[in-house]
Parts: sequence; C-alpha cells; structure tokens
Amino acid sequence: MSDNDIDPVSPRMAPKRKIPEVGGRPLKPSTLMMGHGFDPTLSEGSLKAPIFLTSTFAFPSAADGKRHFEGITGKRPGGADGLVYSRFNAPNQEILEDRLAVWDGAEEALSFSSGMTAIAVLLLAACKAGDVIVHSGPLYAASEGFIAKTMAKYGVTFIDFPAGADRAQIDEVMTKAKAMAEEQGGEVPMIYLESPGNPTNALVDIEAVREARDAHFDPDKCSIAIDNTFLGPLWQRPLDHGADLVVYSLTKYVGGHSDLVAGSVSGKKRFIDAIRMLRNTMGGICDPNTAWMLCRSLETVELRMQRAGENAEKVCDFLAKHPKVEGLGYLGMIKDARQQDIYDRHCLGAGSTFSLLLKGGEAECFRFLDALKIAKLAVSLGGTETLASHPASMTHLSVAEGRRAELGISDNLVRISIGIEDADDLIADFEQALEAV
Repeated sequence: MSDNDIDPVSPRMAPKRKIPEVGGRPLKPSTLMMGHGFDPTLSEGSLKAPIFLTSTFAFPSAADGKRHFEGITGKRPGGADGLVYSRFNAPNQEILEDRLAVWDGAEEALSFSSGMTAIAVLLLAACKAGDVIVHSGPLYAASEGFIAKTMAKYGVTFIDFPAGADRAQIDEVMTKAKAMAEEQGGEVPMIYLESPGNPTNALVDIEAVREARDAHFDPDKCSIAIDNTFLGPLWQRPLDHGADLVVYSLTKYVGGHSDLVAGSVSGKKRFIDAIRMLRNTMGGICDPNTAWMLCRSLETVELRMQRAGENAEKVCDFLAKHPKVEGLGYLGMIKDARQQDIYDRHCLGAGSTFSLLLKGGEAECFRFLDALKIAKLAVSLGGTETLASHPASMTHLSVAEGRRAELGISDNLVRISIGIEDADDLIADFEQALEAV
C-alpha cells in the first residue's frame, strides 16, 4: 500500500487501493503479483513483505480504538477499517487477499486455514434451518459429505444435478428446490458448483446455472459459488460467466509446492461480508507464515501452471494411444459435444489434472500405481511434482458405492496431477508402469 492508503484519522491500513495502471494500461495479474498491496517504504524498505507475527495491533489512542469498534459493531456507518486482532486479519493475509482478488477479477477475497474451512464457513454463513442447497455433482467427497451430513444437523437439505446438465435439467432441479424450501419454511440461499468436478473433470455450464438462478430466485439472496481449484486461477474465471463467489483450495495450484494447506473465497462484496463476519467469529483465517508463502507462490503460479499444462498435453497424447488405457478424462480430449461446448465458452486451458481409465479394475490400478517411479502415490494435486491416486479407494471411499458409480468414479479410474518435471521422463515412467498392468 502507499501513503495514500493510510487513514488520516488513524495511521492504520485503509480500504484497498484500485488495481494500478501504467500509461493507461491495466497491469496483468502476473505483474501485480510482484508487489500489489505492499509498499516497501512502510516496512523499512524491505523488498518483500516481512512475516508479521503478532496476535494484536496497538491503537494510537483510546479514541481510535473506540472508533474502530464502533465500526465493527455497526454503531458507526462505513464499517471497521484497520487491523485490531489477528483472528480477524493481519498484514500478510491482507496482501494475499488483495492479490487473490486480482486473479479472479473479484471485489474482495478472504483467506482460510484450508479449502474445507473456506467451504464450511461459506455454507454456514449462507444457510439457516429449512434452507435447501442446490449443488452440482460430482463434488470433492469432503464437500459432498459436509453438505449431506454436517449441514443436515442444522436442518439444511440439498438437491443436486449432474455436472453436464443443460438448462432444462437445471430448471427442473431449481423448481424442485424451491418447492422443498417452501415446504420446509426456508429458502434456496446458494447454488454450489464444482467445475471441473473432482475427480472426473466433468464441467458445469455456469452460464446456464446463472440464467436458471435468475429465473427462479432473487440473485441478491441466492448466490452461485464455485470450487475452481482444478483450473483456477489461470485457466478459468467463473466470475466472468455468472458466478458470485469462487472457492479455492490454495493448497493445490496456487500454493503449488505441496508444502502448505490453505483456502480462499473471492467474489462480490455483498456476499463476502457475511462470510467475513462468520470467519471473524469462528476463526479459520490462514496464519501469517502460510500467507507469506502463498504470496511467494503467486509470483510463479502462471509459469508453473503453464509448464504443467504443456506436460499434461504431451503425457495424454501418449496415454490416449496406449492399448491398456480405456479412456481419459482430460479436458484437451473431450469427446462429448455438450462438454466441449461448455469448455469452449468457459475455459482458457485444459489444465494438468485428469482421470486415467485403465482396462481392468482396482487390481490393475494398484499395480500401475505401485510401479510408478517418478510420479508419487499421494492424494492432492497442483504441486510441482506429479501425483497419482485411486479415488474410489482413497479420497472418495466415503462416498456410497452406488453414488460413486452414478458420478463416474469407477474402480478403474486413476487421478493424475501432472507436475513440472521433464515431459519425456514422465512418459517413460507411465510407460514402464503400464507394463505392470
């Protein structure tokens, strides 16, 4: 931040500055990641932001403290400005949030201690007893479980539709959701999407969802939130296509080095405010060291994702021709016309995480996974290293067998996240591992 960002009443952080321009040209996110939201002159000239390890922040005066809490409690219009306690926010987290908002073109962003913390607070902030959540499928197993089991404890129910649903199918689900909510004395406060879906890479038509939402519900009361972890922030910008909120597991591509756990929500301020209030009460903000590491990672996220995407294309070209491969859930090789149409309208790249369908079942997948030498057998994705796992017996084991089959999470599916190693080395590794199948 600059001197102009300091509140004249209180020498504390003031509202976020606008994205800068040079010669009338708006700067690209990759450029802004090198310094947006931080002014070295305010930190002894440090080129990089220091890690601010403090639990609380000193007020210059008692009157300043009163003014701050008047803003927090609503006794003074305009809300609170500045920093008071690190459960609410702190410098490293605010710099991170400013930069996350840049990537998605969001009004504001919030950081969390994990992706699931972000999702949990997002849903809890939106819902009350009697409400109905509409969601796409498949979802990450923990997300689906939280909606179906944890939210149910608070009287919140759900109805879902398949990722590739068209407008007519989505309208049908919206009508049912509205009837369910009226019967239960609630509302439909949120439509929660995951696109691409984990682990199948199935895409959701965000534009069709927005049109259906606008036709059935008040857009100011029913938000559209989307987990954009598989493609964001580089290959998909959901806010441009009708979403109100974007959710990330920052552990994945944004963190990108498999050395931290964090999450975020970005989007429209009118929805972010309620999420922030609940986060402030519950905690769950990411710690300053993690925020600092994420700011470091954001400087290279474009380079890492580009390299991984190029590698994935080469690897999938090889796998698609292998006799022991039954199919690929790779966005660069879509065979379904409906999915291709969504991809063409919504996506800027095919990503580097995909599903590999082997001829056989669990036994064949296990032999393949156990034979890998470069790729690591581990859950998660989006790191610098290539990872492979078996969703049906690992990340999605908690999903009922019938539900897994319905969602296409079969026993012969391996999820692969390609890293930034040499592509030819990865191909050699997959080739020798397939020999074990």
